[in-house]
Amino acid sequence: MQTLPLTVRRSIEILGLAVVFFFIVHAANILSPILLSFFLTILVYPLFKRLISKKMPEMLAIVIVLLVLLAAMALLVWFISTNVSRLIADFPTIKSNLTVHLENLSSWINRKTNFSTERQLQLINQQSEQLVNFASGYLGGIASSLSGLFIFFGLVPIYIFLLLFYRNLLLRFIFLWYKESEHERVRETVQEMKGVIKSYLGGLLIQIAYITVLLGGVLMLFGIKHALLIGVLFAILNLIPYIGALIGNVIGVLLTLTSSESLSPILTVLIAIAAVQFLDNNILMPKIVGSKIRINALTSIVAVIAGGTLAGIAGMFLSLPVIAVLKVVFDRTDHLRQWGVLLGDERPPGSPFTWPRYRKASPAVQDEIKQASGVDVKKRGDSK
Repeated sequence: MQTLPLTVRRSIEILGLAVVFFFIVHAANILSPILLSFFLTILVYPLFKRLISKKMPEMLAIVIVLLVLLAAMALLVWFISTNVSRLIADFPTIKSNLTVHLENLSSWINRKTNFSTERQLQLINQQSEQLVNFASGYLGGIASSLSGLFIFFGLVPIYIFLLLFYRNLLLRFIFLWYKESEHERVRETVQEMKGVIKSYLGGLLIQIAYITVLLGGVLMLFGIKHALLIGVLFAILNLIPYIGALIGNVIGVLLTLTSSESLSPILTVLIAIAAVQFLDNNILMPKIVGSKIRINALTSIVAVIAGGTLAGIAGMFLSLPVIAVLKVVFDRTDHLRQWGVLLGDERPPGSPFTWPRYRKASPAVQDEIKQASGVDVKKRGDSK
């Protein structure tokens, strides 16, 4: 590969990326549960390893790990369903509050635009039939999505079981792709990938917990109804970079709007969410996850949109862990290192046009750029 001209090598790389993208587009439904299972397997592997170290039979250890995962998922589903049931029970109050808000909105429109209430009602009646048709089609889509979700989460425990059971076989398969002289670098890459994924996913679980406690607790102190539900939904949606926080804000506002006749609680919810997000982005999350690997905002947004287009909500959640793994692989592969630079957030202190030093691919220059960007740099030769 290295003996080929540079233009040929770059053409082969781009062609390879196009083939991979084509494969992902047509196999998204197959790859999504496998990827989620892979990440969850790495997350629970320390527990599995601890059980094995206690001389527990391998099969029993795998079953216990799966039971712990299923119990955690069941607890989350129970919590959300319980709060949604309470929300449904409050439907008469919600309807009354919504009517008050709509009447106030209608009066405001009438004052500002001379668009009378009668004309507004006429317009609403004209659009009602289209709304009913849209709702019926949307509900049908939800039904099919729910069936797909049941299949999706039914496959995940099976894949986790098989990944744990065949872990040594899969590792041997990876090593057999490389020469013996490259095995140490492969081992380091796999270890780094495992560390990045474990740190990232573990940090996300902690993030869900403290956002729920902080946001839900603050809203409860201010007497906001459905405070815990708002906290949990925002914490889960916040896992989707950039887009999730916006959706969480909208849902929080809507839940507050329908549970109160006053508009002041909405301001309370928005201020509470903004304060919690500030703590999360600038203080808590950087300390929990650390700065071993960072993805730039452009790559993050494109990855989330592409993941959502290819695999729906699951693709949006999985997009950043996949990009993080790819960055680790690219950084450890000489002829793909420039792609790792493209994905990362390590900006040179000066322009490569002005400073020829920043055009070089040497490890010293790369470490200098990482330090300038606040990224942790591991000492050369340290593989721990």
